[in-house]
Amino acid sequence: MKKKRNVIFIIIFFFVISVFFLLKNTKKEEITKIEPQNSEDSSYNSNIIEEVYYSSKDAKGNEYIIKASQGEIDFNQTEIIYLTDVTALIRLTNSNNVEITSMYGKYNSNNLDTIFSKNVVINYLENKITSEYLDFSMQRNSMIVSRDVVYTNFENILKADVIEIDIDTKDTKIFMYKNNKKVNIKTK
Repeated sequence: MKKKRNVIFIIIFFFVISVFFLLKNTKKEEITKIEPQNSEDSSYNSNIIEEVYYSSKDAKGNEYIIKASQGEIDFNQTEIIYLTDVTALIRLTNSNNVEITSMYGKYNSNNLDTIFSKNVVINYLENKITSEYLDFSMQRNSMIVSRDVVYTNFENILKADVIEIDIDTKDTKIFMYKNNKKVNIKTK
């Protein structure tokens, strides 16, 4: 009887030890699988493209051309391209061309909406607008220029918080965020 208990005890002991080592080895494998994803050698979730060029037309015949020295496509949102050293040309069917440059951009290839940021310069005829941010939308037919906005032409220098321009009608709204501040206009 005593021998039988010892054998059962030894079997249970080896079983527990086996399970322990099995679980311990399984946890090591899981950790090993996780480590490469967190290491510096892991791959990015994006794709970098040099010398980006996109050209498209809307239903009204307006053409939108955008170029950048570099673009980065996020694999999670493939329609979004993050741009560097951006130049855009908007050829409007019912008006003159608009040229835009900026250090950075965020372009949506589905709807052509683009956000330009850092050192934004917009040229239209003899008009020049500089700012730090431009939200351009062909869908909304609008340009919303904000952050340190300066508008200049042959006669005036204007400083404001925001300039909103309707691309079709050229209707323009110029305003400040705070009601107690006024748009600053100087004549040359």
